[in-house]
Amino acid sequence: MSVLILALLAGGVIGLALGALGGGGSVLAVPALIYLLGFSAAAATTASLVIVTVTSATALTAHAREGAVRWRGGALFAAAGLVPAALGGAVAGHLPSGLLTAAFAVVAALAAVRMLRPSATVPDAAPPRPGLIAGTGAGLGAVTGVLGVGGGFLAVPALVGVVGLRMRAAVGTSLLVITVNSLAALAARAGTAESLDWSVVAPFAGAAILGAWDGRRLAAKVSGGMLQRIFACVLLAVALFMMVDAVV
Repeated sequence: MSVLILALLAGGVIGLALGALGGGGSVLAVPALIYLLGFSAAAATTASLVIVTVTSATALTAHAREGAVRWRGGALFAAAGLVPAALGGAVAGHLPSGLLTAAFAVVAALAAVRMLRPSATVPDAAPPRPGLIAGTGAGLGAVTGVLGVGGGFLAVPALVGVVGLRMRAAVGTSLLVITVNSLAALAARAGTAESLDWSVVAPFAGAAILGAWDGRRLAAKVSGGMLQRIFACVLLAVALFMMVDAVV
């Protein structure tokens, strides 16, 4: 199978997951780029940031039109992650491929386990604390910068539990946070982005954008819980495979 077809198929599947689940699909971009398309770990995390940025920015406009983005809380959360995302992006290029792969596998496994656990109901009584919001946003920015993931699987529960947003608003606002953090991390990797194989990255990103629109329609027809469990099982299997590969 040609590289172009693989890029289109992988991008479509990842976009479909993003559109259906509202976050988490981009965590599959890095393993797809490494194991299907032959990218190194460092190049895959950079390419993933490109794909995540354009897909999230496109989805953000749709959620903003629906009034599902909380700009003030999202801006504070995103601003706190700017410097950590840029620093993480700069550091990632100097880390060994094995370490990057292992770290990514751990984060992916944690994301899968969280998706398989029942969602907890967050009380509305406690007002959000700016210090806690900033600290959480900084941590998410660092993860985005180093590992090249959008972090929607981390941002959505953080925006619900820390900022106090309802789920629908958290999903839309997470796209603002993801876009800002990914752009900051990309800016720190500007030199490495020039060496990417854009004949693969561009169709991958295009297919992800189109897949995200189909994913939103799929979510209206299939149980969200079922989709999330299927995706979590796939993600856990990928994480275990990457961990074994990093160790061996």
